[in-house]
Amino acid sequence: MRKTWILLVAFVWFSPVLQHDGEAAESSPNIKVLVTYHSVTGHTEKMAKGVVAGAQAVPGTTVVLKPVGKVTAADLFSADALIVGSPVYWSNMAGQVKTFFDDWQLKFGVFPEFKMRDKVGAAFTTGGQAASGKELTMLTILAAMLGNQMIVVSGGGAFGASATSEGDSPGIDDKELTGARELGRRVAEVTGRVKRGRAE
Repeated sequence: MRKTWILLVAFVWFSPVLQHDGEAAESSPNIKVLVTYHSVTGHTEKMAKGVVAGAQAVPGTTVVLKPVGKVTAADLFSADALIVGSPVYWSNMAGQVKTFFDDWQLKFGVFPEFKMRDKVGAAFTTGGQAASGKELTMLTILAAMLGNQMIVVSGGGAFGASATSEGDSPGIDDKELTGARELGRRVAEVTGRVKRGRAE
């Protein structure tokens, strides 16, 4: 009987935690995602909340949601990932979002150390019409991130999540919110993989 207990304790002590497929379960690293946006009508804010919901669905993820004008240096540098949303202004990001990126150097002192290097980044946008420049807007956001040596990913669409707020799709519909959630989830999942890789 004593030998049986010793063998049982030894088995429990040395056996890895297994998933249903028999492989050792990966521990979920604690990651922090900053979701920031500019919104006047509330459409981009609604998409931002969809992104947050998607990221929060990934275990071990903490999400901070703030308008770009309220983001601090501490918010920025403590985040493992950054997701930026903007309405389309003349086929580009809103001026407030551009100022946010400009502040990385002027107010936050990102250069020349590239303090955002290797953090995960992504973009989402809203536009009035189907062909209003949403892809260009996301690309300008991603270009700013690439210039800071971030790791950019997409999700919910080829360049990120987007929504059309006028015409045949007034407001933000369920399909567009699903894309926002997909983006948030993918960013959290990729960030977890990146963080696990660094730990190893």
